[in-house]
Amino acid sequence: MKFTQYFLSMRQRPDRASIELEWIQYVIDHPEREVIQADGRIRRWASIVGAEGRYLRVILLPDGETVHNAFFDRRFVP
Repeated sequence: MKFTQYFLSMRQRPDRASIELEWIQYVIDHPEREVIQADGRIRRWASIVGAEGRYLRVILLPDGETVHNAFFDRRFVP
C-alpha cells in the first residue's frame, strides 16, 4: 500500500490513529460504494465490523492504489 505525505501527517491525529491499515485495505478491496471525483480521486466506503459497523471512507489518488485520506464518515448513508 502506498500513501501520500498528507495521509501520513493526518494519521498522527488522535481521531485517525486508531484506523487500522487492514481496514483501509479492506475498503480498497471490498467497497460498498465508489465515487470518482472531478479531479480523478476515488472515494470508497465500506462498513468496518471491528469498528462497530461504522463506515470508513478511503480516498485514493487517480492511480487507484495510493491512499490520500481515510476517516470514519459519520454522514455516509448506505
